[in-house]
Amino acid sequence: MSMDEVKKRPSWDEYFMNIANVVRERATCDRGRAGTVIVKDKHILTTGYVGSPPGLPHCDDVGHIIKEIKHENGEITKHCLRTTHSEINAIVQAAKFGVSINGATLYTSMAPCPTCAKAIISSGIKRVIANKDYHWAEESKQMFEQAGVIYELLNKEMTNYEDM
Repeated sequence: MSMDEVKKRPSWDEYFMNIANVVRERATCDRGRAGTVIVKDKHILTTGYVGSPPGLPHCDDVGHIIKEIKHENGEITKHCLRTTHSEINAIVQAAKFGVSINGATLYTSMAPCPTCAKAIISSGIKRVIANKDYHWAEESKQMFEQAGVIYELLNKEMTNYEDM
């Protein structure tokens, strides 16, 4: 094998984002198939994907619970409330199994919503890497900056849904 044929190893950020993208394949809501991996010292601590709490029906099986939210600027967006977001599921998994995520890095398919951002900040996570942007993440980015959480967006592509 020549030097030109040597496969380039992914960076740690690429590696963990690739794993988050595999985790998202387990998601059970077609409006936001997202996956999250929480990492510390280059070791995976927990994972999470978008899905209903254990024992409750999944969107993919019974449909969505859509609620409209009216924002300060008058914009109305629609959100599915049947599921728990991937970031929350990864944080809850850490709590369930007694895994400290204080000081960890969170890799996620799309920029976190404000509710997830608050949980991320409160859990002590210090760095968030998002693969794609999310239409409701501007407030999250402001919170991260105020709280001293490093936020990096890998792609400026916006995650959109058919019925937003």
